[in-house]
Amino acid sequence: MGESKLDLLQGTLDLMVLQTLAAMGSQHGYGIARRIEQVSGDEVLLNQGTIYASLVRLQQRGWISAEWGTSDNNRKAKFYEITKEGRKQLAEDAAHWQRLAGVMGRVLAMQEEGGKQ
Repeated sequence: MGESKLDLLQGTLDLMVLQTLAAMGSQHGYGIARRIEQVSGDEVLLNQGTIYASLVRLQQRGWISAEWGTSDNNRKAKFYEITKEGRKQLAEDAAHWQRLAGVMGRVLAMQEEGGKQ
């Protein structure tokens, strides 16, 4: 069986979107998805439905705002931007995931104790 792309845990995509907007500024959905894929080394592949479901969720929570504009290829596109509330949520979520990653790293690094079964 070959390696598959990573399945995202619930909430991780929203965090990735918030971080991308915080780092890059205003972006349209396609640009956000491509940047996440690029940064992940193509381990995460996002289809249009997945990214837009996240954007709708984040907008409903007030963590991002959106307005219509024109993309680089001169097409009408909705551009998203992180809000003050979104930045606060990003800080909380990032701290949580960093703690969780640290715990998982320690647990996965456990060595078998000598002589015990």
